Amino acid sequence: MLKRVNSFEERYNRFLHELKDEILTGSIKPGEFILPENTLSKVYDLSRVSIRKALAELVEEGLIEKIPGKGNRVIVPLETSKQTLSLAWFSDSYEIEIVEQIIDRFEQLYPFVKINLELIPSSNYIYTLTQMIEHGHGPDVFMVSDYHFRELIESEQLDILDPFVPEHLEPVKDSYTKVFDMFSVGEKPLVTPFVFSPVVICYNKKMFKEANIPDSIQLQNWEDLLELARSSTKGATDNQIIDQYGFCFSSSSNRYPVFLLQNNGKYVLEDRSESVMDSSENIEALSFCVDLMYKHKVSPIFSHGSNELAEHLFMRERAAMILTTYYFMNEFRDHNISWDVLPVPANKTQATLLLGGALGINADSQMKETAKTFINYMVSTEAQTMLKRNGCTIPILRYVAEDNYLLQPGIHPDNYNAFKEVMPYAQTMRDLNITIEEMERVESELHFLWANMEKTEDVLKKIKLQMDDSLGK
Repeated sequence: MLKRVNSFEERYNRFLHELKDEILTGSIKPGEFILPENTLSKVYDLSRVSIRKALAELVEEGLIEKIPGKGNRVIVPLETSKQTLSLAWFSDSYEIEIVEQIIDRFEQLYPFVKINLELIPSSNYIYTLTQMIEHGHGPDVFMVSDYHFRELIESEQLDILDPFVPEHLEPVKDSYTKVFDMFSVGEKPLVTPFVFSPVVICYNKKMFKEANIPDSIQLQNWEDLLELARSSTKGATDNQIIDQYGFCFSSSSNRYPVFLLQNNGKYVLEDRSESVMDSSENIEALSFCVDLMYKHKVSPIFSHGSNELAEHLFMRERAAMILTTYYFMNEFRDHNISWDVLPVPANKTQATLLLGGALGINADSQMKETAKTFINYMVSTEAQTMLKRNGCTIPILRYVAEDNYLLQPGIHPDNYNAFKEVMPYAQTMRDLNITIEEMERVESELHFLWANMEKTEDVLKKIKLQMDDSLGK
């Protein structure tokens, strides 16, 4: 027999659930009194006897205490009465220490909630995450990069997400629309953007000074980049050893495509009917990259596609300039180097890559309201300010990201605001219109180009034929 929609049981459970949620999520804080019993009786259409019965349950759970003559007050929680919200993060994130500080503050503000931070190895992060969720052990909230989000799209696993973006966070007014685009399907963001970074150039100020490069640096185009790299490369000695390189970048998929974008290069046509890898724009862009290594000898020859090659050389003061992100700049504080930021140069057009990170809710979580409360806090002014004050990673809130009063000597570079100049022309990996699997195939063939074993046009022609075959299928 079907129950009436407004049955006593449903009204009673709704009252108990809503009041408990307000306490656990901090809407009613320890020491505060809840509404009088007669008011609750009218709001939920329950007798005062039923209200008292529900309140007695919360007393038993250690959430409230009855103060004679005054009412019912939320108490300071015991460990046994706390909710544990699990949060997954990839283990090589540069923001973990700051996130731990934010979690500590959240737990102070919401004493009924305990955050359990789980670090998952970055290799196979999404596979591990989805397996945990499938077997019922998944985190309630998890961090995803734009790469991870693309993995979820391409593996058709977006159903693990319970779509959520806080109401107070509007892309145009409060943030940057392009960052939200990275985490949207259609026009709907499925996760809450938290941090972002465009690819920029970091340079060593001491090495530039030694090369007599003026403080007012001009880096408008590829010729400027090459000239700066030549000036700050300490040439080969008699035994052909390079003391320091003027420039370094990696062959990873979130670095070298910057040059393609700056030359109006593309991987495929917009409708994905055909590859255009062998276009003159792509040939010119990648030939420039190869020439930096082999012709001009201002950049080291790649030994692998990891970003670590460039960034470790930079921290050892063996490279004067690198392509990098605001994420990695968090590592510089532990090294005695003087550095600053420049927007990337242009060629046929201005362009760079944009990367980002967001927070998602597990669709199977039993604590979705608490998860939403936590995400709301992560993109609050307080949490975003902690992120900005303590590191270089750019917070998603525009007025925090652009607040110069939050910049700290020894943490932030002088030209931290270079990202504001870059954002209008930054593009995401999704804008490249190429799948992760296709990009991996491209990178596999490009190894022959980076090793100077094949001509640029030959490698790109081979990639085009492979991609056309795949697109045709």
